[in-house]
Amino acid sequence: MTVYIARPLPGTVGESRRVVHVFPLSAEGLAPERLTAYCGATFGRGELELLERPVGMPCVTCLRLAPTPGDAARQAIER
Repeated sequence: MTVYIARPLPGTVGESRRVVHVFPLSAEGLAPERLTAYCGATFGRGELELLERPVGMPCVTCLRLAPTPGDAARQAIER
């Protein structure tokens, strides 16, 4: 599964809430009207800053719930 990381743009939320969220990439590759992070936080178009690499404070819940590279291998073994 492919994921991407983003954080709210300055001014959309308070500075303490500008944490980096993890988002699943849709199979179609199309951006929906609202994006939902693994933690359940939702954002509209134009509210997020897409990040090329992890920077800043992460959303701990997103980190806990997001798939890891080992998940695909683990699923293949379990089948």
